[in-house]
Amino acid sequence: MHHLYVHIPFCHRICPYCSFHKHTPGGTDMTAFVDAVLKETEGKGWQPRTIFFGGGTPTMLSDTHMERLLRGLRERVDFSQVVEFTLEANPRTVTTSKAAIMREHGVTRVSLGIQSWDEATLKTLGRDHAPAEAEETWQVLRDAKFPSLNLDLMFSIPGQNIETWRSTLEHSLSLKPDHISAYNLNYEEDTDFFRRLKTGEFRMDEGKDADFFNLGIDMLEGGGFEHYEISNYARPGHRSVHNEAYWMGADYIGIGPGAFSTMRGRRWKNVADTERYIAMTLAGESTEADVETLTDEERRTERFGLELRTARGLPLDIVGPDSRRMLDTLREQGLLTVEGDFIRLTRSGKPLVDPIAVALMG
Repeated sequence: MHHLYVHIPFCHRICPYCSFHKHTPGGTDMTAFVDAVLKETEGKGWQPRTIFFGGGTPTMLSDTHMERLLRGLRERVDFSQVVEFTLEANPRTVTTSKAAIMREHGVTRVSLGIQSWDEATLKTLGRDHAPAEAEETWQVLRDAKFPSLNLDLMFSIPGQNIETWRSTLEHSLSLKPDHISAYNLNYEEDTDFFRRLKTGEFRMDEGKDADFFNLGIDMLEGGGFEHYEISNYARPGHRSVHNEAYWMGADYIGIGPGAFSTMRGRRWKNVADTERYIAMTLAGESTEADVETLTDEERRTERFGLELRTARGLPLDIVGPDSRRMLDTLREQGLLTVEGDFIRLTRSGKPLVDPIAVALMG
């Protein structure tokens, strides 16, 4: 049983912090794009457990293209084992009719990219929506009766202060979402934000990051959410099944330009060029690029980086004998606990997940 990811690379505006394969539609033939994505699924006999449409902005597709893509997917992929179908959405690109199409064709979970409820912060992020638009979109999704709705938030944004972040959390809680993702801004290479960091215009502050992070834990756990992964909080029964599978190293197939796949230790990426992807797929050519076979050590390294982030924790037996002394030291420092067969980060350890993972790898 695997998981299916579909990449829709189109955006109205390119956010200065995003490093995913994305671009404005430009002159892209959207009908041909949908044809190519559907052709990638033909004759594969896929029976995924979860489906996730990410981007880019999947909701940038018109009603017509969205309907044809979702209908075509159901005709080509066996949905009988699907327990969750997530689609990422942008506040400016969701309409009542589009929400109805998504619901009609089996989408069970929508992740709405709000990032902030503060106008100045949204401007810094280059977002193309206003807070009022986001709230209207939220109501549209609620009215469509999706079983699970997520709000995507971001903190440690240049110019953002702790009170602005507190206000964003308070307003998000007032909307009663089923899930909240709260991400610490990362400065990814090949982004405008990374360049501004390197020139000294922006600065990183680990102490400030920790303050934002801890306020998020306090308010979201206080609001009834389970902190089940470093950046993710869920009400009971609303964890992201797709993302949990990814964190636990499950096999997944990615379709669309720039999408990654990992199956039975083999990893590859589709060509990250939308026009080439369309032409090659419709011509029956393979779009695989950057193919690699993961070694046992590479898979082990990934497990440290992902599983330690989760509430379940990292299996104790993955830590080698050379790292047991470091494990004891970190436990004495109050940064982690060993409960049964799992290593779990404490509240103090969670902001330090990355250096702790490196320390335990040995």
